[in-house]
Amino acid sequence: MGRAYAGILGPLACAIVIARGVVSGSGVEATLLAACGGLFAFAALGYVVGQVADYLIRDSVRSQFQSAMADWEKQQQ
Repeated sequence: MGRAYAGILGPLACAIVIARGVVSGSGVEATLLAACGGLFAFAALGYVVGQVADYLIRDSVRSQFQSAMADWEKQQQ
């Protein structure tokens, strides 16, 4: 999930910064430098958030499965 979130948030931030630069009439170099910074920063943030979400989901599913299996084993005895 980390790669997916990074692949979404990074380009989204880049596009928003470029759109802001176009609307405000900023220089090309400054806009692209800020867009690259936003791309890398939000891609890194997206990767971390995606990895945490993946861990939390897997842990939740694993604990629910183990609980269900323990209940099933108690019923079988």
